[in-house]
Amino acid sequence: MHILMVLTSHDKLGNTGNKTGFWLEEFAAPYFTFKDAGATLTLASPLGGQPPLDPKSDDPSAQTSATERFKEDAEAQAALASTVKLTSVDAGKFDAVFYPGGHGPLWDLAEDTTSIKLIETMLSAGKPVVAVCHAPAVLRHPKGANGKSVVDGKAVTGFTNTEEQAVGLTEVVPFLVEDMLRQNGGTYSKLEDWQPYVVTDGLLITGQNPASSDPAAKALLKLLG
Repeated sequence: MHILMVLTSHDKLGNTGNKTGFWLEEFAAPYFTFKDAGATLTLASPLGGQPPLDPKSDDPSAQTSATERFKEDAEAQAALASTVKLTSVDAGKFDAVFYPGGHGPLWDLAEDTTSIKLIETMLSAGKPVVAVCHAPAVLRHPKGANGKSVVDGKAVTGFTNTEEQAVGLTEVVPFLVEDMLRQNGGTYSKLEDWQPYVVTDGLLITGQNPASSDPAAKALLKLLG
């Protein structure tokens, strides 16, 4: 079982002067869930090397057992520091792809032609695509064989408009994940803000927020059998 994890390389939070990147919990929890299940992992990002960490995800209030474990795991830290360039990835070598969130993907991965092609290739080959929190942004442009959005007619979830409002970034982000999924024809659903919620529809698995990252990873393992 070979799983590709694709992280953002984008570190600027719009024009706020603040930093963004990937959300630590959304990487760490799935990483260890996959590792503990015996999966082989490859980590990739548009620029390769160390992806930028959203500083807010390093706040004491955002820590979980998975983030604490990551900070004690030199092997995991070394793997994260040396992601391969996304352009070097051969989709044929992987059984599934997992996109952790954080605000970064809204700017780079959502528009990245290599990522768009990767998602289209994986889905057309019958391989699952998983995206959590802000990472369903990566589903903005990929199309299916019918020429329609890959989320068209699919049950999906992702970071809610009210969650974005709660973190005060509605006017900063290039688009709202919930709105984009609906506009692309997705059958969007959600739970209360910050509650873990995962939706599986065929090969597409989406999670609502950081708390949904580990359940989304488990949903993928279940799908891969």
